[in-house]
Amino acid sequence: IPARSDPIKYEIDKKTGRVFVDRFLGTAMHYPCDYGYIPQTLSEDGDPADVLVICPFPLLPGSVVRCRPIGLFSMIDEAGPDSKLLAVPIEALTPLYNHIHQPEDLPASTLNTIKHFFDHYKDLEPNRWVKTAEWRNAEKAKEEILDSIVRYETDQKISSKIAFD
Repeated sequence: IPARSDPIKYEIDKKTGRVFVDRFLGTAMHYPCDYGYIPQTLSEDGDPADVLVICPFPLLPGSVVRCRPIGLFSMIDEAGPDSKLLAVPIEALTPLYNHIHQPEDLPASTLNTIKHFFDHYKDLEPNRWVKTAEWRNAEKAKEEILDSIVRYETDQKISSKIAFD
């Protein structure tokens, strides 16, 4: 989802890989930065790992951006844990973020804007809620990525076993 785009929540269909409209957000808010996922991962909510990418420009939907994780935003919603990874493009794409290694290296206003968005983007949607917690460091983000890869691989093994049983 491009930064500052229209308030539309997209999801990826796990079977086809196609992008579909999940819902139109009930609030008059836009995503504060580019928002996507890491392929071949599985978060605790059953979806690919969500990632917020700090970029100098909004990206086209479906773009693949080589990034490095700098943090993790802990959240829980009506479906359970729903943390968001925070990343910046690698140096080969732009040197703008070479000095950014942890969430606190970003301007406080950037972190506050992201938190405010996730605190309120479901406010007008019945039976939906979010509780945000805290920013965690790059090591926690890397742990979440590795855990999400293991969950994905385990899920794939179980799925293929079921298919052959």
